[in-house]
Amino acid sequence: MNGHLSEGFDSRAALAELLAAGKIDLRSGAVLERQPAAMPADFDFGERVDGMMLGLAIGDALGRPTEGRKPAQRRASHGEIRDYAIGRRAKEAIGMPSDDTQMAFWTLEQLAVDGGLIPEHLAARFCRGTIFGMGQTVSAFRRNFGKPGSKHRKPWYEAGPASAGNGALMRIAPILVPHLRAPSPALWSDAALAAMLTHNDSASTSACVAFVAMLWELLAMSTAPAERWWLERWLEVARDLETGTRYSPRGGDFVGAYEGPLSDFVAARVDEALTRGTDTVVACNSWYSGAYLLETMPCVILILCRYGHDPEEAIVRAVNDTKDNDTVAAIVGAAVGALHGRSALPKPWIDKLTGRTGESDDGRVFELLAEAQQLWW
Repeated sequence: MNGHLSEGFDSRAALAELLAAGKIDLRSGAVLERQPAAMPADFDFGERVDGMMLGLAIGDALGRPTEGRKPAQRRASHGEIRDYAIGRRAKEAIGMPSDDTQMAFWTLEQLAVDGGLIPEHLAARFCRGTIFGMGQTVSAFRRNFGKPGSKHRKPWYEAGPASAGNGALMRIAPILVPHLRAPSPALWSDAALAAMLTHNDSASTSACVAFVAMLWELLAMSTAPAERWWLERWLEVARDLETGTRYSPRGGDFVGAYEGPLSDFVAARVDEALTRGTDTVVACNSWYSGAYLLETMPCVILILCRYGHDPEEAIVRAVNDTKDNDTVAAIVGAAVGALHGRSALPKPWIDKLTGRTGESDDGRVFELLAEAQQLWW
């Protein structure tokens, strides 16, 4: 594998090489050869892509001030959160981003610079600037990738730790943008490589590719899908790509009661909650709604099954009913934003969003979306 890539980077060839060498924790499933459907003739980039990306940023900003609190503790101190709360520090602006927004929009920014995915360049972009609320896995990735010229620097395809955290899933949405006009199976290889940059793990990478497949279909839909579509579609792709890596719950009611692939845990837990009509916050508490994918993924899918037809309520439930609420709400926000579009998101949420990707670049997310539309649509 060539660690110093050019503008002619071929993600399908790179993924095939990594799979053959056993350097990516992913199975070579049939989905990787599948041709994505074309977008409809009346596809509205500014409505749907802006909706996807602003939904992500809004969910992140709504959740950020109370991230990491258990839902009962959050409700006791803030009540039901339906708008931006005060920042973590008294003088901090509302509508601020965390790493979810930053890394998603830095991905969009780097894709625009390069005209598509060049993993080495994206890895370098992730290593520049301050990341707000950076997780341990991304911190380890930044140490591994290091600075140019460092004798300890690992190539991009070896820099991502084996981690089933949600830090790749939270930023994966924009990887599909360069493919909208000319879809090809490179969509899936781009998603897999972009995901494994920071999290080289079967659960993470399969979840990311499956989520991109969902987003692609949601962008083309004119009405909300059936309740169980969200679960069934995600499972179809994730199961095609998972390896034999086994995972166990780390908190909640299922500690010691499960060991196996992410997909089977998500299938069992979400199906049970839907069948029994378990309250969303009770269900999410039962498997512990933190940053581990055995926690994040069933929360996301359950909320989308129940509230995917209502973008505002879906995001509100993600913010209020989960512990790692900024990331769960960012992922849910991307999905409902892709389906319903920018105009379906509450205008005050958009108007009060700082639009930052850094410490003081107010409005940058809106600039990047305008640039992306000009470049790719």
